[in-house]
Amino acid sequence: MAFLGLTLLHAVTSTFTLANCVRDRQETATFTGRVDQARSEKLLAEHDPFKVDT
Repeated sequence: MAFLGLTLLHAVTSTFTLANCVRDRQETATFTGRVDQARSEKLLAEHDPFKVDT
């Protein structure tokens, strides 16, 4: 019975660990995407196609 309890405990803790890793990876990807989008929007806002360089 103790082996069953330890197996169940290990399965539950492994599940929580995996869920935390997946969540952290998703948050990192979302943050990186937001930074890239903000950078692109800044470049597009600063670009003037009618500007003449002298």
